[in-house]
Amino acid sequence: MVGSPGVGKSSISIILANRLKGRRVSIGDLVEHEGLDCGLDTKRGTKIADTERIEKRIRGIVANSEGLVIVEGHFAMDVVRVEDVLYAFVLRRNPIELRGILEKRGFPQKKITENVAAEILDVCLYDAVQAYGEGKTCEVDVSGRNAEEVTEELIDVVRGRRKARIGIVDWLTQLEIAGRLDEFLDTL
Repeated sequence: MVGSPGVGKSSISIILANRLKGRRVSIGDLVEHEGLDCGLDTKRGTKIADTERIEKRIRGIVANSEGLVIVEGHFAMDVVRVEDVLYAFVLRRNPIELRGILEKRGFPQKKITENVAAEILDVCLYDAVQAYGEGKTCEVDVSGRNAEEVTEELIDVVRGRRKARIGIVDWLTQLEIAGRLDEFLDTL
């Protein structure tokens, strides 16, 4: 499960893993609690994830798990092999909502701008399709929805009651129609 910070990856992945009786693996938790980093990015004030060690750790978890493994993290495409993926869920959130969430979380303005721009430009969706293909990638608009509602949609996809789909949101066009595109472009 991937997406920009603030789209709901953590809360939705917890509910999904519980509902499907699977195991949730947070890439951020692996980096933090298992020391799977290779230093500090001083510009951003964050740890630099050691993607090779994380990939190896996730392969081990998948190999030793009986049920589904729900891997959650912004850059899961870099550490989860295509053969280990049933679906790559890409959570999307309207940039206006996303900006508000990141502001409430106290993100620095530069990080807010960077993440909102990535959301507007479909960066996570593009990366997921490149890593896993259109057939395994499922884009989900979480805007204005609660975690339970979104989880139901994901379960429907996993159980074959709903098709995985991509190309369901176009933030550029929606912002332009709303007359707010310049407001976002001016911050870039």
